[in-house]
Order: sequence, then C-alpha cells, then structure tokens
Amino acid sequence: MKSEQFLRISRLLGDEKVQSLHQKHVVVVGLGAVGGMCLESLVRSGVGNHRLVDFDTVGITNLNRQVLATYDTLGKLKTEVAKDRIQAINPSCTVEALPLFVQAETMESILEGQVDLVVDAIDSLNPKCALLQAAYERGIPVVSSMGAALRRDPFLVRKADLMDTYGCPLARQVRTNLRKRGIGRGIEVIFSPEVVRFTYKNPEEEEHADFNEQIIDRGRKRNVLGSLPTVTAIFGQNLAHLALKKLLDEESLSGEAAWNPKDKQPTR
Repeated sequence: MKSEQFLRISRLLGDEKVQSLHQKHVVVVGLGAVGGMCLESLVRSGVGNHRLVDFDTVGITNLNRQVLATYDTLGKLKTEVAKDRIQAINPSCTVEALPLFVQAETMESILEGQVDLVVDAIDSLNPKCALLQAAYERGIPVVSSMGAALRRDPFLVRKADLMDTYGCPLARQVRTNLRKRGIGRGIEVIFSPEVVRFTYKNPEEEEHADFNEQIIDRGRKRNVLGSLPTVTAIFGQNLAHLALKKLLDEESLSGEAAWNPKDKQPTR
C-alpha cells in the first residue's frame, strides 16, 4: 500500500499501527446507512482485507443516507458497489463480496478463515442475533450497531456493552434473545437511548410498496422507518472507531489527554 495515502494516520498513531491495520481481516455484515459509512472509514483508515456480506440491492430510498447509493448504483448489489468503492479508494485492498442472507446455512461462509473482527450492521432481529451468537461462540471479536432509524439527536449516540444498553427497543430485543441462547457480556455496541416518536403504516399501505427497502427476511414486507443521514452517519462512524479500537488497542485510540487552556500542552 502507498504509505503517502495513510500519512495523516501514521503521524497520529505511528507506522506500526498502520501496518497492523493493513494486515487485518474484517467481515462487515450489512451495507446500509450504518454499515456503509463504517466500511468507508475502515478502508480510509487502512484496513486491508474485507469480506462484505449483504443480500440487498441499492434502492432509490437509500439515496437520502447511504454512502453507497447514487443514481448510478441503483439496482446494483450493495456488495459489488462496496467492492468497487473500496478498490477506488485503495486498490491494494483485498475484497470478497458475498451477496448472502445471514442464516445458519450461510454462517460458515461468512465467518470462515482468518477473521480479526466482525462488524454487525444488520437491521433485522433474527439474522442479527444469529450472527452475534456465531461470532461470540467462535471467539471472534465482534462489534454491533443497534437501532439508528427514528433517531433525531446524534449527540445521544454512545457505546456500551450490549448488556448495559438502555432505551433502545432493538437492543432490548437482542439482549433478551441472546440471553436465551446463553450469550452474556462481551459484545460492545453503538446505541442511542433516545425516546423515539413514530407512527407505523401497514407495509401494504406504503405508497412505495415495491421498493427493495420494503423487503426483508427473503420476502416478508416490513415497515419503512424514517431516518436522517446525520444520525445514521454518526452511528456508522462510531461503529468504525469502535472497530479500530478492537483491531488495535484501547490506549492508542482513546482521548485520555485533557486540554487545560492555561497550559500550552495537553495534560493527563
């Protein structure tokens, strides 16, 4: 990889950390608003090996918030769009595109081989829990995003162990589901405790009922949830930073130094 491309990061973290990121193998599952933004930052940070998992195609309603969505990519597999974008940013990356639905039958393909980290950006409950359980039981480090739709305040987005989350309906469902499977602490997540305000329509009543965003779980229609690009981007960036901390170490990416305006230098 061209060292000049990552000069700003090496000046901050050091050449050794950047070289380490070049060798890492990351599996990103879910390439929507959160997963796509997370992937973007991982690639620009120097992560060198990517396996991309998403069965969906780019739809017109993705344009408001998904970094992979443009008029030129409408109708294309998100995995192929993401692969092209990665190689446009850093041609030295290795990329494996798997347009798969996450389920028991595909889990081996998703997690096989050397995997340093799994990034979960799935927005439906059963595949999400299946992936988290599989990574957890295999001892593969995993980070996860909880619900980003319906949130309005990006300043409330934060990280916690899954078992310490609160105020997020998806996180509550995931916690309950995983506890029944014998999964405990150890999965760090990005979440928001913001109280959401929304009104559901029946999927059949949606004016754009044929859009791909309506389809999930291989054919079951779902509600279309409102979302803002500012909030989903913050989820994705926080998820990427959490992933980098897992790939490197906590100390190198923590802001321990406190700035005292009376001093010329940061103090600890």
